[in-house]
Amino acid sequence: MLDIDAILRPWWDSIQAAHGPLELYDAHTHIGQNDPDGFKQTPEELIDVMTRADARAVTFPMHEPDGYRGPNDAAIAAAASSDRLEAFCRLDPRDHPAEEARRCLDAGAVGIKLHPRAEQFGMDEPGVREIITIAHERKVPVLIHAGRGIPALGQTTVALSSEFPDARLILAHGAISDLAWLWHVLPEHRNVFIDTSWWNPADLIALFALVDPSHIVWASDSPYGLPITAAFTHARCALQAGVSDEALRSIMGGQMARLVAGEDPAWAGSAPGAVEPALHPLLDRIVTHLITAMGRAFGQTDPDESIALARLACAVGDDAPHADVAGATLELLDLFREHLAPPPPGRPFPAAARFLIAALTVARTPTVPLPDAFHVPPPSRDEAES
Repeated sequence: MLDIDAILRPWWDSIQAAHGPLELYDAHTHIGQNDPDGFKQTPEELIDVMTRADARAVTFPMHEPDGYRGPNDAAIAAAASSDRLEAFCRLDPRDHPAEEARRCLDAGAVGIKLHPRAEQFGMDEPGVREIITIAHERKVPVLIHAGRGIPALGQTTVALSSEFPDARLILAHGAISDLAWLWHVLPEHRNVFIDTSWWNPADLIALFALVDPSHIVWASDSPYGLPITAAFTHARCALQAGVSDEALRSIMGGQMARLVAGEDPAWAGSAPGAVEPALHPLLDRIVTHLITAMGRAFGQTDPDESIALARLACAVGDDAPHADVAGATLELLDLFREHLAPPPPGRPFPAAARFLIAALTVARTPTVPLPDAFHVPPPSRDEAES
Protein backbone atom coordinates (compact mmCIF):
# COMPACT_ATOMS: atom_id res chain seq x y z
CA MET A 1 0.00 0.00 0.00
CA LEU A 2 1.31 3.45 -0.95
CA ASP A 3 2.47 5.35 2.19
CA ILE A 4 2.78 8.94 0.98
CA ASP A 5 3.38 10.33 4.46
CA ALA A 6 6.40 8.05 4.90
CA ILE A 7 7.84 9.09 1.52
CA LEU A 8 7.42 12.79 2.30
CA ARG A 9 8.56 12.53 5.92
CA PRO A 10 11.95 14.23 5.26
CA TRP A 11 10.11 17.44 4.37
CA TRP A 12 8.37 17.55 7.76
CA ASP A 13 11.50 16.44 9.64
CA SER A 14 13.46 19.33 8.13
CA ILE A 15 10.88 21.84 9.36
CA GLN A 16 10.88 20.28 12.82
CA ALA A 17 14.67 20.47 12.92
CA ALA A 18 14.77 24.13 11.89
CA HIS A 19 11.68 25.50 13.66
CA GLY A 20 10.56 22.93 16.24
CA PRO A 21 9.71 21.26 18.32
CA LEU A 22 6.20 21.60 16.89
CA GLU A 23 3.52 19.62 18.73
CA LEU A 24 0.81 18.74 16.22
CA TYR A 25 -2.87 18.95 17.16
CA ASP A 26 -5.13 18.23 14.18
CA ALA A 27 -8.36 20.22 14.32
CA HIS A 28 -10.18 18.28 11.59
CA THR A 29 -10.34 14.50 11.08
CA HIS A 30 -13.13 12.04 10.31
CA ILE A 31 -14.08 8.45 11.04
CA GLY A 32 -16.87 6.44 9.41
CA GLN A 33 -17.79 3.89 6.80
CA ASN A 34 -20.96 5.19 5.12
CA ASP A 35 -20.11 8.52 3.52
CA PRO A 36 -21.64 8.67 0.03
CA ASP A 37 -18.38 10.11 -1.33
CA GLY A 38 -16.67 6.73 -0.89
CA PHE A 39 -14.06 7.75 1.69
CA LYS A 40 -13.78 5.61 4.82
CA GLN A 41 -11.63 5.59 7.95
CA THR A 42 -11.75 3.43 11.06
CA PRO A 43 -10.67 4.72 14.47
CA GLU A 44 -7.74 2.32 14.32
CA GLU A 45 -6.60 3.72 10.97
CA LEU A 46 -6.84 7.28 12.28
CA ILE A 47 -4.92 6.44 15.44
CA ASP A 48 -2.22 4.78 13.31
CA VAL A 49 -1.65 7.80 11.04
CA MET A 50 -1.68 10.17 14.02
CA THR A 51 0.76 7.99 15.92
CA ARG A 52 3.17 7.98 12.97
CA ALA A 53 2.86 11.78 12.81
CA ASP A 54 3.25 12.03 16.60
CA ALA A 55 0.06 14.09 16.59
CA ARG A 56 -3.12 14.42 18.59
CA ALA A 57 -6.41 15.05 16.83
CA VAL A 58 -10.05 15.97 17.10
CA THR A 59 -12.30 13.49 15.28
CA PHE A 60 -15.98 13.28 14.41
CA PRO A 61 -18.27 11.23 12.15
CA MET A 62 -18.16 11.43 8.39
CA HIS A 63 -21.43 12.09 6.58
CA GLU A 64 -23.99 9.55 7.83
CA PRO A 65 -27.22 9.58 5.81
CA ASP A 66 -29.04 7.67 8.56
CA GLY A 67 -28.23 10.09 11.38
CA TYR A 68 -25.54 10.74 13.95
CA ARG A 69 -26.48 9.31 17.35
CA GLY A 70 -24.67 5.99 16.85
CA PRO A 71 -21.72 7.49 14.94
CA ASN A 72 -21.30 10.14 17.66
CA ASP A 73 -21.15 7.39 20.26
CA ALA A 74 -18.49 5.65 18.15
CA ALA A 75 -16.38 8.82 18.00
CA ILE A 76 -16.67 9.33 21.77
CA ALA A 77 -15.69 5.70 22.36
CA ALA A 78 -12.72 6.03 20.01
CA ALA A 79 -11.49 9.08 21.89
CA ALA A 80 -11.93 7.36 25.23
CA SER A 81 -9.77 4.46 24.03
CA SER A 82 -6.80 6.55 22.84
CA ASP A 83 -4.71 9.38 24.23
CA ARG A 84 -4.32 10.61 20.63
CA LEU A 85 -7.96 11.55 20.07
CA GLU A 86 -10.72 13.82 21.36
CA ALA A 87 -14.27 13.65 19.99
CA PHE A 88 -16.56 16.27 18.50
CA CYS A 89 -20.19 15.32 17.97
CA ARG A 90 -21.65 15.94 14.55
CA LEU A 91 -25.10 17.52 14.52
CA ASP A 92 -27.90 18.11 12.07
CA PRO A 93 -29.65 21.30 13.23
CA ARG A 94 -33.01 19.91 12.10
CA ASP A 95 -32.73 16.70 14.14
CA HIS A 96 -33.06 17.51 17.88
CA PRO A 97 -29.72 19.35 17.94
CA ALA A 98 -29.83 20.70 21.50
CA GLU A 99 -30.74 17.32 22.95
CA GLU A 100 -28.00 15.52 21.01
CA ALA A 101 -25.40 18.20 21.77
CA ARG A 102 -25.98 17.99 25.52
CA ARG A 103 -26.07 14.19 25.45
CA CYS A 104 -22.73 13.98 23.64
CA LEU A 105 -20.97 16.70 25.62
CA ASP A 106 -22.09 15.02 28.85
CA ALA A 107 -20.72 11.72 27.50
CA GLY A 108 -17.25 13.12 26.81
CA ALA A 109 -17.33 15.03 23.52
CA VAL A 110 -15.35 18.26 23.69
CA GLY A 111 -16.82 20.10 20.70
CA ILE A 112 -19.28 20.08 17.82
CA LYS A 113 -19.06 19.67 14.03
CA LEU A 114 -21.52 21.24 11.56
CA HIS A 115 -21.55 20.55 7.82
CA PRO A 116 -24.05 22.91 6.15
CA ARG A 117 -23.34 21.57 2.67
CA ALA A 118 -23.68 17.85 3.41
CA GLU A 119 -26.78 18.32 5.59
CA GLN A 120 -28.10 21.07 3.27
CA PHE A 121 -28.87 23.79 5.78
CA GLY A 122 -28.02 27.46 6.12
CA MET A 123 -26.39 29.03 9.14
CA ASP A 124 -29.67 30.89 9.69
CA GLU A 125 -31.39 27.57 10.48
CA PRO A 126 -33.03 27.92 13.95
CA GLY A 127 -31.29 24.78 15.17
CA VAL A 128 -27.90 26.38 14.54
CA ARG A 129 -28.69 29.05 17.12
CA GLU A 130 -29.62 26.31 19.61
CA ILE A 131 -26.26 24.64 18.99
CA ILE A 132 -24.23 27.85 19.32
CA THR A 133 -26.09 28.71 22.52
CA ILE A 134 -24.95 25.43 24.05
CA ALA A 135 -21.41 25.93 22.76
CA HIS A 136 -21.40 29.33 24.47
CA GLU A 137 -22.67 27.86 27.73
CA ARG A 138 -20.07 25.07 27.67
CA LYS A 139 -17.21 27.12 26.11
CA VAL A 140 -16.62 24.45 23.46
CA PRO A 141 -15.45 24.74 19.83
CA VAL A 142 -17.80 24.40 16.87
CA LEU A 143 -16.09 23.39 13.62
CA ILE A 144 -18.05 24.49 10.56
CA HIS A 145 -17.49 23.29 7.01
CA ALA A 146 -16.72 26.47 5.09
CA GLY A 147 -16.38 25.56 1.45
CA ARG A 148 -18.12 27.16 -1.50
CA GLY A 149 -21.88 27.18 -1.95
CA ILE A 150 -23.15 28.03 1.56
CA PRO A 151 -24.99 31.38 1.47
CA ALA A 152 -23.95 34.02 4.04
CA LEU A 153 -21.78 31.53 5.92
CA GLY A 154 -19.12 34.02 6.97
CA GLN A 155 -21.50 36.88 7.75
CA THR A 156 -23.74 34.71 9.90
CA THR A 157 -20.80 33.14 11.72
CA VAL A 158 -19.35 36.55 12.55
CA ALA A 159 -22.73 37.76 13.82
CA LEU A 160 -23.12 34.66 16.00
CA SER A 161 -19.62 35.12 17.39
CA SER A 162 -20.57 38.57 18.67
CA GLU A 163 -23.77 37.32 20.25
CA PHE A 164 -22.15 34.23 21.80
CA PRO A 165 -18.59 35.24 22.75
CA ASP A 166 -17.78 32.08 24.69
CA ALA A 167 -18.49 29.83 21.70
CA ARG A 168 -15.32 29.12 19.72
CA LEU A 169 -16.32 29.07 16.04
CA ILE A 170 -13.85 27.44 13.63
CA LEU A 171 -14.35 27.91 9.89
CA ALA A 172 -12.81 24.96 8.05
CA HIS A 173 -10.89 24.76 4.76
CA GLY A 174 -9.12 28.11 5.05
CA ALA A 175 -12.50 29.90 5.07
CA ILE A 176 -11.84 30.18 1.34
CA SER A 177 -15.29 31.52 0.44
CA ASP A 178 -15.04 34.46 2.85
CA LEU A 179 -11.33 35.10 3.39
CA ALA A 180 -11.35 38.05 0.95
CA TRP A 181 -13.13 40.22 3.57
CA LEU A 182 -13.05 38.10 6.73
CA TRP A 183 -9.38 38.75 7.51
CA HIS A 184 -10.13 42.44 7.97
CA VAL A 185 -12.80 41.96 10.67
CA LEU A 186 -11.31 39.03 12.60
CA PRO A 187 -9.42 41.24 15.09
CA GLU A 188 -12.85 42.26 16.40
CA HIS A 189 -13.95 38.63 16.81
CA ARG A 190 -11.44 36.83 19.03
CA ASN A 191 -13.60 33.71 19.18
CA VAL A 192 -13.55 33.03 15.41
CA PHE A 193 -10.84 30.74 14.05
CA ILE A 194 -9.90 29.29 10.68
CA ASP A 195 -8.50 25.83 10.08
CA THR A 196 -5.90 25.10 7.40
CA SER A 197 -7.43 22.00 5.80
CA TRP A 198 -6.90 23.16 2.22
CA TRP A 199 -4.50 22.47 -0.65
CA ASN A 200 -3.90 25.71 -2.60
CA PRO A 201 -0.76 27.53 -1.38
CA ALA A 202 -2.05 30.88 -2.67
CA ASP A 203 -5.03 30.66 -0.30
CA LEU A 204 -2.91 29.42 2.57
CA ILE A 205 -0.19 32.05 2.17
CA ALA A 206 -2.88 34.75 2.10
CA LEU A 207 -4.39 33.27 5.27
CA PHE A 208 -1.06 33.20 7.11
CA ALA A 209 -0.05 36.66 5.88
CA LEU A 210 -3.29 38.49 6.68
CA VAL A 211 -4.83 36.73 9.69
CA ASP A 212 -3.36 36.93 13.19
CA PRO A 213 -1.88 33.50 14.01
CA SER A 214 -4.02 33.27 17.15
CA HIS A 215 -7.01 32.77 14.83
CA ILE A 216 -5.48 29.88 12.83
CA VAL A 217 -5.43 26.17 13.73
CA TRP A 218 -3.73 23.45 11.72
CA ALA A 219 -5.85 20.66 10.22
CA SER A 220 -5.29 17.76 7.82
CA ASP A 221 -8.89 16.78 6.95
CA SER A 222 -7.91 13.10 7.34
CA PRO A 223 -8.61 10.81 5.50
CA TYR A 224 -9.01 13.34 2.66
CA GLY A 225 -5.63 14.75 3.63
CA LEU A 226 -2.63 13.10 5.28
CA PRO A 227 -1.23 14.51 8.52
CA ILE A 228 2.49 14.60 7.71
CA THR A 229 1.90 15.86 4.19
CA ALA A 230 -0.52 18.51 5.47
CA ALA A 231 1.88 19.49 8.24
CA PHE A 232 4.83 20.10 5.93
CA THR A 233 2.87 21.86 3.16
CA HIS A 234 0.96 24.11 5.55
CA ALA A 235 4.06 24.92 7.60
CA ARG A 236 5.99 25.84 4.45
CA CYS A 237 3.21 28.22 3.45
CA ALA A 238 3.24 29.78 6.92
CA LEU A 239 7.00 30.26 6.86
CA GLN A 240 6.87 31.68 3.32
CA ALA A 241 4.30 34.20 4.57
CA GLY A 242 6.65 35.31 7.36
CA VAL A 243 5.08 33.57 10.37
CA SER A 244 7.48 33.35 13.34
CA ASP A 245 8.47 30.12 15.05
CA GLU A 246 6.47 31.07 18.15
CA ALA A 247 3.37 31.75 16.07
CA LEU A 248 3.92 28.52 14.13
CA ARG A 249 3.86 26.56 17.39
CA SER A 250 0.47 28.08 18.17
CA ILE A 251 -0.90 27.32 14.70
CA MET A 252 0.32 23.73 14.48
CA GLY A 253 -1.15 22.66 17.79
CA GLY A 254 -0.86 25.01 20.72
CA GLN A 255 -4.04 26.97 20.17
CA MET A 256 -6.16 23.93 19.37
CA ALA A 257 -4.98 22.20 22.53
CA ARG A 258 -6.22 25.18 24.52
CA LEU A 259 -9.59 25.28 22.78
CA VAL A 260 -10.17 21.56 23.31
CA ALA A 261 -9.28 21.94 26.99
CA GLY A 262 -11.86 24.70 27.43
CA GLU A 263 -9.22 27.36 27.99
CA ASP A 264 -9.26 30.87 26.61
CA PRO A 265 -7.30 31.31 23.36
CA ALA A 266 -3.81 32.72 23.68
CA TRP A 267 -2.42 35.67 21.76
CA ALA A 268 0.38 34.64 19.37
CA GLY A 269 1.25 37.98 17.80
CA SER A 270 0.07 39.95 14.81
CA ALA A 271 -0.18 38.75 11.23
CA PRO A 272 3.02 39.43 9.28
CA GLY A 273 1.17 41.22 6.49
CA ALA A 274 1.90 41.04 2.78
CA VAL A 275 5.69 40.98 3.17
CA GLU A 276 6.76 38.03 1.02
CA PRO A 277 8.92 38.82 -2.01
CA ALA A 278 7.47 38.49 -5.49
CA LEU A 279 7.63 34.99 -6.91
CA HIS A 280 10.36 34.62 -9.51
CA PRO A 281 8.94 34.27 -13.05
CA LEU A 282 10.63 30.88 -13.52
CA LEU A 283 8.83 29.51 -10.47
CA ASP A 284 5.61 31.31 -11.38
CA ARG A 285 5.52 29.27 -14.60
CA ILE A 286 5.77 26.01 -12.67
CA VAL A 287 3.12 27.10 -10.18
CA THR A 288 0.72 28.25 -12.90
CA HIS A 289 0.94 24.98 -14.80
CA LEU A 290 0.43 22.94 -11.63
CA ILE A 291 -2.56 25.05 -10.57
CA THR A 292 -4.02 24.45 -14.02
CA ALA A 293 -3.40 20.72 -13.62
CA MET A 294 -5.20 20.69 -10.26
CA GLY A 295 -8.11 22.62 -11.73
CA ARG A 296 -8.43 20.14 -14.55
CA ALA A 297 -8.26 17.25 -12.09
CA PHE A 298 -11.01 18.78 -9.93
CA GLY A 299 -13.06 19.19 -13.09
CA GLN A 300 -12.42 15.52 -13.86
CA THR A 301 -10.66 16.29 -17.13
CA ASP A 302 -7.17 15.23 -18.18
CA PRO A 303 -4.37 17.14 -16.36
CA ASP A 304 -1.51 15.44 -18.26
CA GLU A 305 -0.71 18.33 -20.60
CA SER A 306 -0.43 20.82 -17.75
CA ILE A 307 1.74 18.42 -15.74
CA ALA A 308 4.00 17.92 -18.76
CA LEU A 309 4.36 21.69 -19.11
CA ALA A 310 5.18 22.00 -15.41
CA ARG A 311 7.90 19.37 -15.84
CA LEU A 312 9.39 21.33 -18.74
CA ALA A 313 9.21 24.52 -16.72
CA CYS A 314 11.43 22.84 -14.11
CA ALA A 315 14.29 22.53 -16.64
CA VAL A 316 15.80 25.90 -15.70
CA GLY A 317 19.51 25.00 -15.87
CA ASP A 318 22.21 24.78 -13.21
CA ASP A 319 22.90 28.50 -12.92
CA ALA A 320 19.31 29.74 -12.87
CA PRO A 321 17.73 31.39 -9.82
CA HIS A 322 15.99 28.81 -7.62
CA ALA A 323 17.46 25.91 -9.59
CA ASP A 324 17.37 23.80 -6.42
CA VAL A 325 13.65 24.46 -5.95
CA ALA A 326 12.95 23.51 -9.57
CA GLY A 327 14.91 20.30 -9.14
CA ALA A 328 13.10 19.36 -5.92
CA THR A 329 9.76 20.12 -7.57
CA LEU A 330 10.58 17.79 -10.43
CA GLU A 331 11.53 15.02 -7.99
CA LEU A 332 8.07 15.33 -6.46
CA LEU A 333 6.51 15.20 -9.93
CA ASP A 334 8.59 12.07 -10.57
CA LEU A 335 7.05 10.54 -7.43
CA PHE A 336 3.60 11.38 -8.78
CA ARG A 337 4.36 9.63 -12.05
CA GLU A 338 6.01 6.65 -10.34
CA HIS A 339 3.07 5.99 -8.02
CA LEU A 340 0.18 7.01 -10.28
CA ALA A 341 -2.59 4.41 -10.30
CA PRO A 342 -6.35 4.53 -10.87
CA PRO A 343 -8.24 6.04 -7.93
CA PRO A 344 -10.10 3.72 -5.57
CA PRO A 345 -13.74 3.10 -6.50
CA GLY A 346 -15.94 6.11 -5.87
CA ARG A 347 -13.06 8.58 -5.51
CA PRO A 348 -12.30 11.27 -8.07
CA PHE A 349 -8.53 11.53 -7.49
CA PRO A 350 -5.67 9.04 -7.42
CA ALA A 351 -3.80 8.86 -4.13
CA ALA A 352 -0.64 10.04 -5.92
CA ALA A 353 -2.27 13.45 -6.53
CA ARG A 354 -0.92 14.41 -3.12
CA PHE A 355 2.54 14.50 -4.72
CA LEU A 356 1.18 17.17 -7.09
CA ILE A 357 0.06 19.26 -4.12
CA ALA A 358 3.48 18.80 -2.54
CA ALA A 359 5.23 19.85 -5.76
CA LEU A 360 2.98 22.89 -6.14
CA THR A 361 3.63 23.92 -2.53
CA VAL A 362 7.41 23.57 -2.83
CA ALA A 363 7.50 25.63 -6.03
CA ARG A 364 5.39 28.33 -4.34
CA THR A 365 7.53 28.53 -1.16
CA PRO A 366 11.09 29.15 -2.41
CA THR A 367 12.30 31.08 0.64
CA VAL A 368 11.82 28.03 2.88
CA PRO A 369 14.92 25.78 2.86
CA LEU A 370 14.74 22.35 1.26
CA PRO A 371 15.54 19.11 3.09
CA ASP A 372 19.09 17.90 2.45
CA ALA A 373 17.77 14.88 0.55
CA PHE A 374 16.07 17.19 -1.96
CA HIS A 375 18.97 19.51 -2.76
CA VAL A 376 19.24 18.17 -6.28
CA PRO A 377 20.50 19.73 -9.52
CA PRO A 378 17.82 20.89 -11.95
CA PRO A 379 17.06 18.53 -14.83
CA SER A 380 17.94 18.99 -18.45
CA ARG A 381 15.10 19.50 -20.91
CA ASP A 382 15.45 15.89 -22.06
CA GLU A 383 15.16 14.66 -18.45
CA ALA A 384 12.11 16.82 -17.83
CA GLU A 385 10.43 15.50 -20.98
CA SER A 386 11.22 11.87 -20.21
